[in-house]
Amino acid sequence: MMKQMIVVQGPVATRSGYGNHTRDLVRSLIAMDKYEIHIISLPWGNCPMNALNAADPNDKPILERILSKPLDRQADIFIQISVPNEFCMAPDGKTPIKPGKFNIGVTAGVESNAMPPECIQGLNRMDMNITVSKHTTDIIKNTIYDQIDNKTQQKTGELRCTSPVEILFEGSDLNIYKKTNELDKNVVEELNQIPEQFCFLVCGHWIKGKLGQDRKDIGMTIKTFIETFKNTGKTKRPALVLKTSGANFSAIDREIIWQKIEDILTPYRDDHPSIYLLHGDFSDNEMNSLYNHPKIKAMVSFTKGEGYGRPLQEFGLSGKPILASNWSGHLDFLHKEYVTLLPGQLTQVDPSAADRFILKESKWFTVNYQFASKIMKDVFKHYKKYLALSRKQAHHVRTNFSLDKMTEQFEEILNKAKVPEKVGLNLPKLKKTSNEAPKLKLPKLKKVEV
Repeated sequence: MMKQMIVVQGPVATRSGYGNHTRDLVRSLIAMDKYEIHIISLPWGNCPMNALNAADPNDKPILERILSKPLDRQADIFIQISVPNEFCMAPDGKTPIKPGKFNIGVTAGVESNAMPPECIQGLNRMDMNITVSKHTTDIIKNTIYDQIDNKTQQKTGELRCTSPVEILFEGSDLNIYKKTNELDKNVVEELNQIPEQFCFLVCGHWIKGKLGQDRKDIGMTIKTFIETFKNTGKTKRPALVLKTSGANFSAIDREIIWQKIEDILTPYRDDHPSIYLLHGDFSDNEMNSLYNHPKIKAMVSFTKGEGYGRPLQEFGLSGKPILASNWSGHLDFLHKEYVTLLPGQLTQVDPSAADRFILKESKWFTVNYQFASKIMKDVFKHYKKYLALSRKQAHHVRTNFSLDKMTEQFEEILNKAKVPEKVGLNLPKLKKTSNEAPKLKLPKLKKVEV
């Protein structure tokens, strides 16, 4: 029996969150061993497209399936991994298309509490959509726009998502992300330069938004950390390690990030705990080494919103404490009894952080900084108490959120895809006919006399 053909379109070669997710989904499809798989590789913003290595046996099966020319037939199932406004659109960005007989959109959605109307329209172009968290799914279902007639200004209907939506978490590769003492030498050399033995880790892009308004809220994380430990003796206080970057990993980007840090540090002069910047392109193995380094004691995230929050899940496999915002996608995998969820409230998105996806009319989360400060101080003083719980978080992820578990759930979702089948014509049977003309039996006519 011929295998169904699946075409996956996404940023499979990029070092980005969507790139990681695309690679994992492709690996899951390959592991199922039931589909003919082809990949359309696309860029993702300015992210480097060097995530796949031909010498890596895990990457080779992906590289072998990347298309170099268009296919000569339509895909049975087309899977597009992107932001929803791009779903099933021609390159001109205006013309809807149907690349597959059954079309599936995969998206992390949006980090605030409302999705733009063009994204809802994109979701409705698909036969099925897959999101990564309950948070994203709830935002999709709860986003409804009134349709207004331009002439009468009267409501004519509503725009809402009408296509089916399934949830598929992002599975962690347990062969890479795990508790280990075998650390990458470059990471070890870098962190050995830090004199402090207790470091909090912040991980994520530092993108646009004034202080307290960038999505990861890295600026206020730094400021809160400084205020928490500034009066602690210099030899007794912890340090903060920032694994962050902006748009890319260039030297210019590094200077921009460092200037942001300097702007926060300036009012404190030299009387503040140490802040260290790790800027650059880390591999998965290097990230796991960072998480497992003995000086890294806990991860802190003041994030305002996550579609999923993958670094929090991967760090959790090290068995170390996590302090994270009590809102959005990461609540799916962060067990409330094994991590510390920081309270706060939904606040209006600041115009400095708004864009076409994060609407200024929407809201996202702002941590209670005073409460977060108390928790950081308590983690530092009573670390073993938090460590005992965080080890249970590692088990929670290993058991429920592995790449293998994701593959199982993905296969169940794909089984719901109703691909139209070719229908043959079933004509009625005809009786055999003769080439001879049929004999006609005419009626007898009476002779007519005139």
